[in-house]
Amino acid sequence: MKAIFYEKHGDADVLQYGEQPKPEVKDGHILIRVHAASVNQVDWKMRAGSPLPVPVIGSPAIPGRDVAGEVVEIGKNVTPFKVGDKVFGMLSSTIGGAYAEFAVMPADVAVVMPANLNYKQAAAVPLTALTALQALRDKGELEPGERVLINGASSAVGIFAVQIAKALGAGEVIGTCSSDHIKLVKDLGADQVIDYKKEDFTKHKESYDLILDAVAKRTFAESKDSLTENGRYVTTVPNPKDIMGYVTSLFTDRKPKTMMVKDQGEDLALIKDWIETGSVKPIIDKVFSLKDAADAQRYSEKESASGKIIIEVIPDEEGVTKP
Repeated sequence: MKAIFYEKHGDADVLQYGEQPKPEVKDGHILIRVHAASVNQVDWKMRAGSPLPVPVIGSPAIPGRDVAGEVVEIGKNVTPFKVGDKVFGMLSSTIGGAYAEFAVMPADVAVVMPANLNYKQAAAVPLTALTALQALRDKGELEPGERVLINGASSAVGIFAVQIAKALGAGEVIGTCSSDHIKLVKDLGADQVIDYKKEDFTKHKESYDLILDAVAKRTFAESKDSLTENGRYVTTVPNPKDIMGYVTSLFTDRKPKTMMVKDQGEDLALIKDWIETGSVKPIIDKVFSLKDAADAQRYSEKESASGKIIIEVIPDEEGVTKP
């Protein structure tokens, strides 16, 4: 099969396009003909050997966690799916494998695609939407009626966080972004938008029950005075500079929490329901071909995208070959 792979850590130049063995189906897994994948920061951070340059396991490594495609083979002990089903989901962070013509996924984390999405749109959903849901509901313990601030509301995670906060019953959702993305964030349902280049939310007298730092740009120490008495702060990436902030949290009811996304099929099924009812929608920033995956990662590394970056493995309306 054709795939993007790397044999050593480095910049995007280490990514190669060529033939790789088609993965074998294991018990409890399904083989997917990949139509689309998406780029997440974890893809290029692992490629770069960040934060630690660990050896490439099972070299050569195929990056990619988000996948949408068609089931072409089913392993033993799999009952929910049949050949031909359109599915989407999140692959393992240690294995990856989405930047390829075929990928293997545990059946219990795969979900039939929303009926109102195409493959590219479906590939934009899993990792970032799951991160937003689990950050707000599980780590942030969001309650109906609460006031939520999403720092980085036009980011890949932030776009879903604004919508999912509303779906979970937040009373008011405030998002921060640049002036270029204010309309997008308002259209997603934000009640108020702060242009972070003109205003610093930590300097306002406003307070929030929950702050989700979707871009890991503001520390708990910087944000804690903007929290209510029992407010929670959740970040997608812990900041080493925030050690003292976590220490001081021991003496207050304001709590910092760090998010580590889990590939839970039941959570993705809930997100699918929201998508089909129109409560949540994916936003695509740019689409690249599989051959151009290195350019897709370079674009992601600029951290200026508004929405998801998609890698299209099989262009829409094209015929596909049998595995």
